[in-house]
Amino acid sequence: MLPAKIMSLRGGATEAIASADLDRKTELAQETATRWFERRLSLRSPLDPPLPERPGKPAKPELVPPTAVERRSLHSVKGRIALLHAIAHIELNAVDLALDIVARYASEPVPYSFFDGWMQVAFEEAKHFRLVRDRLRSLGADYGDLPAHDGLWQAAHSTRNDLTARLAVVPLILEARGLDVTPSLQAKMRETGDLESAAVLDVIYNDEKGHVAIGAKWFRFLCAREKKDPAATFRQLVRANFRGPLKPPFNDLARAEAGLTPSFYRSLTSVSQ
Repeated sequence: MLPAKIMSLRGGATEAIASADLDRKTELAQETATRWFERRLSLRSPLDPPLPERPGKPAKPELVPPTAVERRSLHSVKGRIALLHAIAHIELNAVDLALDIVARYASEPVPYSFFDGWMQVAFEEAKHFRLVRDRLRSLGADYGDLPAHDGLWQAAHSTRNDLTARLAVVPLILEARGLDVTPSLQAKMRETGDLESAAVLDVIYNDEKGHVAIGAKWFRFLCAREKKDPAATFRQLVRANFRGPLKPPFNDLARAEAGLTPSFYRSLTSVSQ
């Protein structure tokens, strides 16, 4: 299924982003990560393909505005399928976003450990997508059966020319939001007796803490290099690049464990554009 040769880290990441076959996308992401961790790949090659404008996507799901995605009670199987479908969509976007940080910023003057961190994220997001998709299939559904929204990729697109802004928006807002909402979803799944779905959410939640921590680490690194205050810079970038307020309640403990203290986000709850 995989091409005979992944030429470089950037090349493998770009191939994975471009793939519309989701099994191939996740396999390429994990294989590229594994070869990079084993130091069997160069960072980039003159033979790397150009980065696509948008990730490869299958014909389904249909992409609609966020307001058009229906919400259902988790007490029905249909409701749990709808939630898992939404999570699968988030995880798939997260695979492309992690790969995009690597491929897009492969020429940035950052340590190699920057790419180690984001390929770890890409590897785990691919694992999450497969776990959620397997769970959907065991409930008689599949990814693509329901509409999904396109907001996540739009956030990435708006920060494509600024690595610091990308880190502020993707790991420190979008991924951190997962830390806020997942514990209550886990509890609701357990309440309904769906322990299998709750177990999948446990894996995702524990890995996501690490992803936010990687985002916070490199955000602070870039701010220190520019001699900027991280919390003030975060607030300024969010106002410029993210629409609407940040929604409480916040999981302050999990956020702080990941290096994201309330001084970053508390004052942004009422900010809107």
